[in-house]
Amino acid sequence: MSDTNQKCFGKTGGFSINFNQDYTSLSVVSKQGYRLFSLSSVDRVDEIFCSHDEDIRIAERLFSSSLVAVVTASEPHKLKVCHFKKGTEICNYSYPKDILSVKLNRSRLVVCLEDSIYIHNIRDMRLLHSIKNMAPNAAGLCTLSLSSHLAYPISSTAGELQIFDAGNLTSRLKIKAHDSQLSAMNFSFNGTLLATASEKGTVIRVFCVKNGQRVHEFRRGLKRHVSIGSLNFSICASYVVASSNTETVHIFRIDPKSIEQAERRNCIDAATATNTGTSNNNEGDSETGSDSDKADDASNGGWGMSFLTKAVSAYFPTNVVTDVFSQDRAYATVQLAEAGLRYECVIAKVEKETRLLLACEDGFLYMYDFDDSKGGECKLIRAHDLRLPLHGITEVDIGGNENDTSVLNVSMTNSMMPAPGTYAGVLKGRPGDRMSDSDRCRDLREAVEYPIKSTIPLYDEMQFPPVTPITVE
Repeated sequence: MSDTNQKCFGKTGGFSINFNQDYTSLSVVSKQGYRLFSLSSVDRVDEIFCSHDEDIRIAERLFSSSLVAVVTASEPHKLKVCHFKKGTEICNYSYPKDILSVKLNRSRLVVCLEDSIYIHNIRDMRLLHSIKNMAPNAAGLCTLSLSSHLAYPISSTAGELQIFDAGNLTSRLKIKAHDSQLSAMNFSFNGTLLATASEKGTVIRVFCVKNGQRVHEFRRGLKRHVSIGSLNFSICASYVVASSNTETVHIFRIDPKSIEQAERRNCIDAATATNTGTSNNNEGDSETGSDSDKADDASNGGWGMSFLTKAVSAYFPTNVVTDVFSQDRAYATVQLAEAGLRYECVIAKVEKETRLLLACEDGFLYMYDFDDSKGGECKLIRAHDLRLPLHGITEVDIGGNENDTSVLNVSMTNSMMPAPGTYAGVLKGRPGDRMSDSDRCRDLREAVEYPIKSTIPLYDEMQFPPVTPITVE
């Protein structure tokens, strides 16, 4: 979280809670370690792992696999890649500056620093590409889609972002999403949409990743300088949920027709933008909308809209009033008991029912009923206390050789990581606290696989195609 957000939220519950990529589990991070929970029921959450006695900053789990990327407060420049079910550290990387965020999918692991981004092949942790000399990004803001599209800000003063193809290691397009600096953004689960918010926090915008065209503009509120705590799509990509430092969580609905129109809109301009690296259709947009939007509103407004506009214009500037009426409002909301705490909010399927999940920095997980047929106010149905280890859970500590200071440095040499040795390695005369390259790659491959195997595939093969190593020349 950026310094600005910290000032806006003010309070702190001492926990950082984030969901995995498909919202089936979450990690609870604190100064005492991190814990992983599975989310399969409304009535209970199951703790599946607990580490102790280490101040953790980041713990990102890859779907429901055994792979977790960990960053500690004592070594904020070092990334540890762990196999939590074995209790082993597979490898680690050191970077020139502190790690601010880590993003994962089935083929890529992305590490974001203040002024650079590093892209690794998650199957063997080879460094494939680095993006350096970026505009200052103190919050480590970036997002990675399941199709390996990477978005990150390219300006410290305006809301401009770059979409980079981390799969093929090529730049795609630039989008000027807002006039003021970006504060939140996220891809939809299928990777076709990108939601953004600025430091003002009053408007949420959704863009088509294919051509950078704007799909929706949602009005979160009229109050200025609201800090967005989280911004996430539902798994079905039909909704966007946004939380802030106010008492209200907003859920916005995506119109499929708007997506189709955006994909077909300005095909020539989109092709030009792709070649030049700039999306021109959003130039000049502000938190109150673009001139083209205002012209459309003026030509299409009926008697009722005209009457309301004139009535309210006595108190607000005409351009603001016109644009506010043209922007889509929230489809559903949640009224929180207290403002100022940070919530990570997602819409997920739990026991085949659509639920709104709010993970709060105070250490509680709140589950709400969400009526996707009519929206409205969401009703709280369950709250889970995640602050203390649950009873009857086998806890495993990630171990390692504390005296071994070797690292896998991105700018220097590749050294072996301390990890339990294999029986074959001992027979070959290799020290028990060292891993061979083949052992390390084997553990990485094993960690990224899902633990449950069945004859029925859990995920569509088109969505998660087989990953092959990529060599950067």
